[in-house]
Amino acid sequence: MLWYVSSAIAIFVFYIAMRIARVRLVRVTVYEFQRALRYRRGRFLSVLGPGQYWILEPTTTITPVDVRPNFVTLMGQEVLTVDGVPLKVSIAANYEVGDPQLAINRQANYAQALYLLLQLAVREVISTSKADELMANRAGFAEKIRALAEPQVQRLGLKLLTADLKDLMISGDLKKSFAQVVKARKEGEAALERARGETAALRSLANAARMLQDNPQLMQLRMLQAMGESAGNTLVVGLPSGATTLPLRVERGKLSNEQGTDNI
Repeated sequence: MLWYVSSAIAIFVFYIAMRIARVRLVRVTVYEFQRALRYRRGRFLSVLGPGQYWILEPTTTITPVDVRPNFVTLMGQEVLTVDGVPLKVSIAANYEVGDPQLAINRQANYAQALYLLLQLAVREVISTSKADELMANRAGFAEKIRALAEPQVQRLGLKLLTADLKDLMISGDLKKSFAQVVKARKEGEAALERARGETAALRSLANAARMLQDNPQLMQLRMLQAMGESAGNTLVVGLPSGATTLPLRVERGKLSNEQGTDNI
């Protein structure tokens, strides 16, 4: 009985002391998509994971930080390439908070800091590249931006998940020039392909002529093959000059001479 009385008195004294010091015990919930920074009298103590915590206010405070992936968009960044071509670029980046203590305690606004770092990376990549290289390799352009900005983004306590190129725009005159270059390239490829086909055909004819020269009887065999493949057409064939027989005519499988006197 005495123990219960002593406990009740201790709790009452503790309550009165907290009321006098204006301190109260508060339960705080940190959700799964959050991390929390715990401060005591303004000094950072630790990072809290998801769960429920009891703190004494106002000496201890909890600052939740959302660690879900987020997007930042750079719209219409106009920069000159190394060959003097103006390009207007839009970038979409996906990031998340990797170290809440760095992201909150080391800069006033980590989202604005990330925007500035990506902007500087875009300008550096474009200003050191040629316009035709950027137009031909857009995926490589985005990868260069990510590789250049990622080390500095990590110092902000962030993780750069993706940095993709949304738009890459050039002026109308340059569009026409690039279209003409592409058209000329395609026409050259088509002409080269035609030349290759003609060369292959001539090579085939040359091989056939060489075979006929080495084997004259192939001409007669080819002639008989053509006669067998004809269907209803008249084919007039002349014999060699040393022969005395008149030329023959083949029509629908009938063989006769030109005077029509004999049938075989």
